Amino acid sequence: MQARIAALFAALVFSSQVLAEQVQVAVAANFTAPLQAIAAEFEKDTGHTVVASFGATGQLYAQIQHGAPFEVFLSADASTPAKLHSEGLGVKGSRFTYAVGNLVLWSATPGYLDGSDAVLKANQYRHLALANPKAAPYGLAASEVLEKLGLSEAVQGKLVEGQSISQTYQFIATGNAELGFVALSQVYKDGQLNGGSAWRVPAELHTPIKQDGLLLKKGVHNPAAVAFIEYLKGAKATAIIRSYGYQR
Repeated sequence: MQARIAALFAALVFSSQVLAEQVQVAVAANFTAPLQAIAAEFEKDTGHTVVASFGATGQLYAQIQHGAPFEVFLSADASTPAKLHSEGLGVKGSRFTYAVGNLVLWSATPGYLDGSDAVLKANQYRHLALANPKAAPYGLAASEVLEKLGLSEAVQGKLVEGQSISQTYQFIATGNAELGFVALSQVYKDGQLNGGSAWRVPAELHTPIKQDGLLLKKGVHNPAAVAFIEYLKGAKATAIIRSYGYQR
């Protein structure tokens, strides 16, 4: 009996290994931490493996256009997945909003920001970091905030531009910029700020950061890619997404 059970267990393990697949996911940099947490749960629940590449939305779009092997795209905006779909690179009917992001002005120094825009307006800092508005939707949102507050010209000589929101975060975290605009998800978890000080930018100061996902044509026949898209819509993924300060 024990031999039969062992044989059955071995067969089940072999079967799950055969059925398990990898999914190649292109992920906007602001979603790095939530994606890593979701991927770990997805792998435990399905046996499939997530291989993620993180970067600025514009850079990932260019890579997809040039034939990168991505099967799922998680953008930092809604327009880029729509563009890929119109170009024939996305699967019809697969585009959906997986998160709505929030922008925050952050400093690695505790107490530097007082929860308002006072320090930003005082303009006494040397460097203000933001992501490239042409490549990163959070950078575009930051530029809209500066415009709305009438600060675009005043801070022009102080801007430090990251090629992605991750690089922008590094500029601030390492002290190369006293403060800067990043995604709330980079500095927030379970309702708490992970160090430093911040001003949570009111949503009315910029275009809503609606983040869409898309199943790409390269993933249409990969069960792991299809499963991952569905998993992102489920309760477990939603809870993780919200824990990082996104709306859903």
